[in-house]
Amino acid sequence: MSTTNWFSNSAPVARRVRAYFAPVNRAAQVPVLFDPSEQGTFSFTAPPAPWIDLGWIQGFARKSASKIAAINTGIPAAPLDQVRENLSAQVLFEFLGWTKLTMALATGSQHMNLLAPASGAAHAAVGARATSAVAVQSGSTATSIVLSSTAGFTAGQAVAVDIDNTGQTGYVGSPVSGAYIRQAISDVDYIRRVTFNVALISQVASTSLTLASPLPGGVPATEAKAQAVTGFVDREGGSFFQEWSALFVMEGSQHERIFFHYPRLQPNTGAEETNIALASKSKLQRISLHAQFTALPVTDPLDGERILCYRSFLPAPNALV
Repeated sequence: MSTTNWFSNSAPVARRVRAYFAPVNRAAQVPVLFDPSEQGTFSFTAPPAPWIDLGWIQGFARKSASKIAAINTGIPAAPLDQVRENLSAQVLFEFLGWTKLTMALATGSQHMNLLAPASGAAHAAVGARATSAVAVQSGSTATSIVLSSTAGFTAGQAVAVDIDNTGQTGYVGSPVSGAYIRQAISDVDYIRRVTFNVALISQVASTSLTLASPLPGGVPATEAKAQAVTGFVDREGGSFFQEWSALFVMEGSQHERIFFHYPRLQPNTGAEETNIALASKSKLQRISLHAQFTALPVTDPLDGERILCYRSFLPAPNALV
């Protein structure tokens, strides 16, 4: 007599948590949604667009601070029903890698590109006056930037591609809002300082740059210009808050998956680092980026309810339900 070896419904056992983020359309207030019924089986290294893989994270914790109150009635008063007085939730963890995006997510303010400085420019904490930007020519693609001259660009450095600041106000930066300008500022390169439209240069020809990965914004805008980037800088303070959609995934030993989807997360702490000893009695330490967020609500179109997070579970094959 043969039997089918069904797995039990024991609690999942997972080793790590993987983080994915996607930009919220700040101007239209539209977050990025994740549908586990259609997208839940994606490869960890190839998330569905526009989700960006930020690798494994450490110390993942989520805390609900929502308050529930009882409606009392009668003599003596007794609970008749319950209501939610407020919605509140936080998420915290450590990024194990330093990149432009992990630095931006781990700070509560603008995250800036250090543009290659002009010769003899005065020092500035966010980078000196930059070398003149070079206009992007027609025929450019997301991975090949055509320029009249590539002088000043070298393989192995990054390039920022975005439009000039000509007195705009509101959210700026393509394709991700990198800042909110309340009143016109004079720095013509400001939008390229805060843009997330940045990629690594893999090859330099006389009139084109080949990029190691596509620009997040795709084909450059008609009036876009390019400037070399030497590094990144963020600031403690300021009035701008990053806002992103987030997806955290745990995979169990039987290939079951737990998803935590936060449509809107904003950092609720300033830039902070955590030192993690690599081994006992070792002086070597891993410097990780501490990230802490407040979840903001969205209205679910299914029934009009205000929601902070969606928790989904895809059982292992043949698991009991």
